[in-house]
Amino acid sequence: MERVAVFPGSFNPFTLGHADIVKRGLELFDRIVIGVGINEQKAASSEETLPRVTVLRRLYANEPRISVEEYSTLTVDFARQHQAQFILRGVRTYKDFEYEQQIAEVNRQISGIETVILFSKPELSHISSSIVRELNHFGKSVNEFLPDGLHISDYSL
Repeated sequence: MERVAVFPGSFNPFTLGHADIVKRGLELFDRIVIGVGINEQKAASSEETLPRVTVLRRLYANEPRISVEEYSTLTVDFARQHQAQFILRGVRTYKDFEYEQQIAEVNRQISGIETVILFSKPELSHISSSIVRELNHFGKSVNEFLPDGLHISDYSL
């Protein structure tokens, strides 16, 4: 049976930390579906997420085990749509862990889908999308925090 995981997030922007979780996830799963979520609580829209989907599809164009899709449903429903048995998440801090643990327990209770948590590598744990956005807002170079081939100009921040 193929082991499929969904890696959900807003990925605004997709950082080195995200890329590392995907790379390490490929050691565990046969296929990963990167789900770029539309978070209506954050006033995100399909218009805002489409550039992220396009950028990630380009980044992983040569990796047939990775697909990139936009979604606006519950993550467990998105996972079911893609026959995923797992949700892949990365955590950087204990605060991230506490938050992810609660969501993982609810997701398992309502769907039976397990969450697999990978801890960030120490050298990447300081990188977050919100910090990258803030640095970019104040005119600082942030491309060093993004995977090779991605540039902040690829995003509509």
